[in-house]
Amino acid sequence: MLTSFDAAKAQRALELARDALQIEGEAIRKLTERLGQDDSVPRAVALMEACKGRVVVSGIGKSGHIARKIAATLASTGTPALFLHPAEAAHGDLGMVTPQDVLIAISYSGESSELAVVIPAVKRMGVPVIAMTGKPESRLATIADVHLDVSVEKEACPLNLAPTASTTVTLALGDALAVALLELRGFKSEDFALSHPGGALGRRLLTRVLDVMRSGDAVPKVAPDALLLDALLEISNKGMGMTAVVDADGRPVGVFTDGDLRRLIAKVQDFSKVVIRDVMHADPRRIHPEQLAVDAVAVMEEFRINQMLVVDADDKLVGALHIHDLTRAKVI
Repeated sequence: MLTSFDAAKAQRALELARDALQIEGEAIRKLTERLGQDDSVPRAVALMEACKGRVVVSGIGKSGHIARKIAATLASTGTPALFLHPAEAAHGDLGMVTPQDVLIAISYSGESSELAVVIPAVKRMGVPVIAMTGKPESRLATIADVHLDVSVEKEACPLNLAPTASTTVTLALGDALAVALLELRGFKSEDFALSHPGGALGRRLLTRVLDVMRSGDAVPKVAPDALLLDALLEISNKGMGMTAVVDADGRPVGVFTDGDLRRLIAKVQDFSKVVIRDVMHADPRRIHPEQLAVDAVAVMEEFRINQMLVVDADDKLVGALHIHDLTRAKVI
């Protein structure tokens, strides 16, 4: 609840926030227009795509924060990358750079004293340098192999001092480079999952049926000539709401579920002599353990079932999967 922050201040705060967003949005729009005026972006992307090592991104101050984010985005989208602090580079961290790398040096003024120490050493190693500056005539821009212009007419800061629009434009161009490389490298969602195993996408794309299925004694199963009452006991004991029906070789020939039982109640008066083969569903849905768990989800959703049998290459029962297993594993 607003107290000393009165309505006039609230309105002014809103105006300033909108102005900042408009300034930064306009800066990105003008950057977009500049991209087609020369070949700097295609040349930068070509250097990065051909890189046999890593893309090393360096900058100091606010540019350093942007450099860290660009390096992280590149790394997570299929381009090996790392952040190099230019001050630390001059005191030993330059050893992280190899002749197979490419360096992206970020400095809006293009006159960063820290980068000025690093660039000559990197150039002597034969490492291509991509500069991102707001001053095309700056020292960094002129000695770089490729210069990317991230200039802005003004910062979003009312004093036109704090790096705001300029850092936004630099970050946006870094994202653009990463996205361009992503497609050129043939990077797919499965590759993204490999670098994000802890995320939701990683769980969905890396989790296999083998990782979440029930196996061994936890799998409910009965023989085709078992009595229905025995099958119901197996269902109750194993807690999966179903039982597989398997032949003498361990291959599933049917399945019987709680739903089947409810439907059967209206038709059968005496369960004591009912044999499971007479009431089971023949040819049940099955999946292989090496398949992705999301494949099981797709089948369950398509056929509106809650359980699936898992079989090996010889069609022998090796496990069972319940939709709750997939939920617990956060696959869905």
